[in-house]
Amino acid sequence: MNLQENLLITGATGFTGIHAYNHFIKQGFKVTAVGRKPIDLPKKVHVEYCELTNKNDVKGLIKKIKPQYVLHLAGQNHVGKSWDDPISSLETNSLATAHLLDALRKEVPSCKSLIVGSALQFDLKELSTLSHPYSLSKTLQVLIAQSWASLYNMHVVIAKPSNLIGPGASNGVCSIFAQNIVKMEEKKVEKVLEVNNLYDRRDFLDVRDAVRAYEILLTKGESGEIYDVTSGKSHSLGEVTQTFKALTNIDFEVKSNLTEKLEQFVEMKPLKLINLGWEQEFSFSSSLQDILNFYRQHSL
Repeated sequence: MNLQENLLITGATGFTGIHAYNHFIKQGFKVTAVGRKPIDLPKKVHVEYCELTNKNDVKGLIKKIKPQYVLHLAGQNHVGKSWDDPISSLETNSLATAHLLDALRKEVPSCKSLIVGSALQFDLKELSTLSHPYSLSKTLQVLIAQSWASLYNMHVVIAKPSNLIGPGASNGVCSIFAQNIVKMEEKKVEKVLEVNNLYDRRDFLDVRDAVRAYEILLTKGESGEIYDVTSGKSHSLGEVTQTFKALTNIDFEVKSNLTEKLEQFVEMKPLKLINLGWEQEFSFSSSLQDILNFYRQHSL
C-alpha cells in the first residue's frame, strides 16, 4: 500500500470509529477523522468537522480532503430514537449517505467507499418484515449506495455487520451487562443482573475483527456488493450472562421478564468475506473479557 493514501473516516468518535482510526494508522494510511464537534484524537489523525446532513458542508469537506478511500461509519444507531424522531434517522442515515456519495461523484470519482449498513436492514420486497424506522433508514442507505455504484459506476462497497462488541464505550447489551457487573464487583449495586429475554439470540463479533474486515473490503471488495461482517455463530443472552459469570469472582443473580424468543433470528454468514482472506481472531469469551477489563479500568 502507498503510505500516502488518504482515508476519510466518518463517525470517528463512535465505538467502531475509535478502533478504526487506530487500526488504519497502524496500517500506514493517512487518516482524516470526521466529527460533528471538536474531538481529541492522536496527532497522526487529521480532524475535520462536518455536518453530513448539510449538502454544502459535505461538498466542501470532500473538495478539501480528496480522499482515495472513505469508511462511512457515521449514523444514528439507536432503534428507540428512530421511533421518537424517524425523520432525523432518515436524514442522518440515508440523506447523509447520498450527500457523501454525490460529493465523491463530483469531486473524487475514483475514490473507493465502504458504506457500513446494519444487520437490521430488511428486504424491500417484504414490507411485513419492517420492524422500526431505524431498519427503514439503514435499508434506504444501502439502496442509495448500490444505486450510486450502479448509476454512476462508482467504487462503492457495502458492509452488513452483526452486533459488534469489544473494549470501549458502547451502548450494546454486552457493554451494559459488563458495566453492571463491574459495579457489583465494586459493591456499588445489588448483585442482580436484569435481562429482558434470556432466549434472545444474536450474532456477536469483536469490533477489532470487524475493522480488519473493513480494510479488506476497502481494498478487495467488489463495487455494489453487500458483505456480511459477522462471526457466523449466534449466542443467547443467557449464554452471555453465563460467560460473564465465568469471568468474574462474584456470584450474581440473573432476572428475566421473558422466557421465550419473540423475534426471528436471521442467520448471517461471512462466506464472501472469508473468500477475500478474512478470518476471525477474537473469540466470544475473549471479547467479553476485554469488555469487563475496559470497564474495570474506566468504572464510574
